Amino acid sequence: MAEEEEESELSDKQKVEIAKWFLLNSPPGEIQYVAKDVKSILNNDDLYKEAASEAFPYYNKSHLISIPMPNRSGDVLVTSFGELEGNAFLEPRTAQVAIVDHAKQVCTEVRPATDEELSSPYIEEFRCNLDAETLKYVEETYPKGFCSVYCVSGKDVEGPGADFELAVVISAARHSPQNFCNGSWCSIWNIEFKDEQQTVEVKGKMQVGAHYFEEGNVQLDAKHECKDATLFQAPEDCALAITSIIRHHETEYLASLEASYLNLPDSTFKYLQDLRRKLPVTRTLFPWHNTLQFSLTRDISKELGIGK
Repeated sequence: MAEEEEESELSDKQKVEIAKWFLLNSPPGEIQYVAKDVKSILNNDDLYKEAASEAFPYYNKSHLISIPMPNRSGDVLVTSFGELEGNAFLEPRTAQVAIVDHAKQVCTEVRPATDEELSSPYIEEFRCNLDAETLKYVEETYPKGFCSVYCVSGKDVEGPGADFELAVVISAARHSPQNFCNGSWCSIWNIEFKDEQQTVEVKGKMQVGAHYFEEGNVQLDAKHECKDATLFQAPEDCALAITSIIRHHETEYLASLEASYLNLPDSTFKYLQDLRRKLPVTRTLFPWHNTLQFSLTRDISKELGIGK
């Protein structure tokens, strides 16, 4: 008989990597709850700080979280497009720079942005017009939405004759842990202004995350990419055209998500029915043709005769 191998204890490096995995895979709005449990399990402040120092910045930027600034002048979006040195993030609408504590997810300090950190007057005219139109759209569409427009490249361009790129970032979240559900919407739109072709190319990435955990654990993580284009026009006209493109594609994607889940009983669940035996251990047929009539917990339990 082969000798049984003794279980070896995890190294500190392995513990840190596992802790980072749990932190990075936290559902929207739940990383602080996960962090509390991870810290308790590790039972080592140094290892936890090492994991948190790497995981929190990445998580905050990938989820595009918004943080209120202490001077009540608005919120700053934590995104790589506005990232400066030393945990500083540009808030271009108010021309301020916010210093962020990633682990606590708070803004600790605010200072005015320098001229070097801002775009040229020519680029700023395009950016400001697009920001104003995007803000109107977000306020109309997302109850708790935030947006910002950044110059990605060509911020020093002084006039016509050169290409430049802006990025529209939209973030919306609804956190309701008392009702066992959290969700977020993140979209990034890269806008390339091509002077020679007199065109504006639009590339969008949308991500929807949701977590429902009342007596269960159901998560949604959906992503979508799209492309579009419009004419290179005056700043005001460009802003209207780009915002219209964003509105169209985001509305279309949301409608497609709703349609796919409404059709879930007729597609996915019927496919699953073929993989499962016809009668469960309760000897009661599950109504796969009409699953939408049940909630995820007590109604299903009642229908299957589970529990009291």
